[in-house]
Amino acid sequence: MAKDEKKLVEEITPMDEDFAQWYTDIIKKAHLCDYSGVRGCMVIEPYGYAIWENIQKELDSRFKATGHKNVYMPVFIPESLLQKEKDHVEGFAPEVAWVTHGGNEKLAERLCVRPTSETLFCNYYAGAIHSYRDLPKLCNQWCSVVRWEKTTRPFLRSSEFLWQEGHTAHATEEEAQEETLRMLNVYADFCEEVLAIPVIKGRKTDKEKFAGANATYTIESLMHDGKALQSGTSHNFGDGFARAFGIQYTDENNELKYVHQTSWGMSTRIIGAIIMVHGDDAGLKLPPRIAPVQVAIVPVAQHKEGVLDKASELCGRLSERFRVKLDDSDKSPGWKFSEYEMLGVPVRLEIGPKDIEKNQAVLVSRITREKKFVSLNNIEDEIENLLNDIQKEMFDAALKNREEKTSTARTYDEFKKCIAEKGGFVKAMWCGDVACEEKIKEETTATSRCMPFEQEKISDRCVCCGKPAKKMVYWGKAY
Repeated sequence: MAKDEKKLVEEITPMDEDFAQWYTDIIKKAHLCDYSGVRGCMVIEPYGYAIWENIQKELDSRFKATGHKNVYMPVFIPESLLQKEKDHVEGFAPEVAWVTHGGNEKLAERLCVRPTSETLFCNYYAGAIHSYRDLPKLCNQWCSVVRWEKTTRPFLRSSEFLWQEGHTAHATEEEAQEETLRMLNVYADFCEEVLAIPVIKGRKTDKEKFAGANATYTIESLMHDGKALQSGTSHNFGDGFARAFGIQYTDENNELKYVHQTSWGMSTRIIGAIIMVHGDDAGLKLPPRIAPVQVAIVPVAQHKEGVLDKASELCGRLSERFRVKLDDSDKSPGWKFSEYEMLGVPVRLEIGPKDIEKNQAVLVSRITREKKFVSLNNIEDEIENLLNDIQKEMFDAALKNREEKTSTARTYDEFKKCIAEKGGFVKAMWCGDVACEEKIKEETTATSRCMPFEQEKISDRCVCCGKPAKKMVYWGKAY
């Protein structure tokens, strides 16, 4: 490969040298997003937005399959509405952006730019729900939210970001809990089956739960550098919001009852997870099921007669089953190879004069970089099989990384050593006392990620204080 053809890769900082800079380099070089003129806000570029559109499409179909319907709520929340749920407003107060003027006129009441939409949905449900026949209400919205973050990083933590937020209302506590866990499982299945990211499912501690929730459940994933990322959450609100907003219904016995509510969300930070779980020093590695381009066709010796015609014919044929791009630009094949590796395209298809003579093409996997010569007669099936193999290989590699970076600690000295020297997840017992949780965070900067559903009894004692343990917890440093 010529020197200029290596330039794309050479401009990426190796991840083992500086992971944070590697992450930034990938985002810039792959044209996922760019910085904007507003602090902490990003311009999501076409390629990055195409990934988000595929994530949206996959998630939205799952939401609709479980009976949810899309709605849209206003971007502004009156201050009086936000104040109705005390714990909720206190939890978000430091991150709220306020609108105080409309044109040159000072507003009679400040308007909050939504950091989340619980209060808006509650206000809507208070007028829309009257009878048990109105339940359940299963709503979701796709929108942006604003949280005035002090420290920002593209996709992972920005002042404005895109997400979906589901908000549901139910007749009973049991139905709300069933919904909370059902949607957590939807997220977990999506991450593992579509994004090839293995996750830990569990419940957040009270210290880490969502402001105003009775319980928060989470899926936690582990990045290549050993830091955790909260990848999706599902909250059971009980009837707390309903009481604050007066959301009541008449049941079958004509008795007035409060509804029980849930909320759940996943945001564009999941794109950051895709980058950090799967990427390498050559660029992105995109799971085939959300890759904007699944197959990149690179003609070799395209100036020769018949090569571009055959490549174009293949592109039309393969487009019936896959997301395909034909690169007939005048860049050299070597440059194109590097570019599509950078962009994380799962499969590269090469075809030149000799291949045409033999009625074949060359398929190259982004994961293994191995070349495979396949007949044009059954190339669709060959590509399908290769994409399925890549999807599985990516999940297996991510799972292996997580397992290698997961430790078990029985004493506090072991715990501190694991966090300081190895990073990753550390499994350890906890007494349930928030004082221990805060001490661990202060002394190690590790936080409780979740109390997993699949509990293990590592010991009888809390790793921090030595008192009788109540739960096994996954701990780790997080983004």
